Amino acid sequence: MTYDSLRQAADSWGLLYMLIIFLGVVAYTFRPGGRKSADDAATIPLKED
Repeated sequence: MTYDSLRQAADSWGLLYMLIIFLGVVAYTFRPGGRKSADDAATIPLKED
């Protein structure tokens, strides 16, 4: 395989892969029941040892 064919594959399939990962992260963030875990993570810096 040449550089051009590898670059073309990375451009097309890499973009699709990144889009799927992005949509997965967004869906995970806004899932039902995720509010409690997000609130717990947000208060970690404020907790005393």
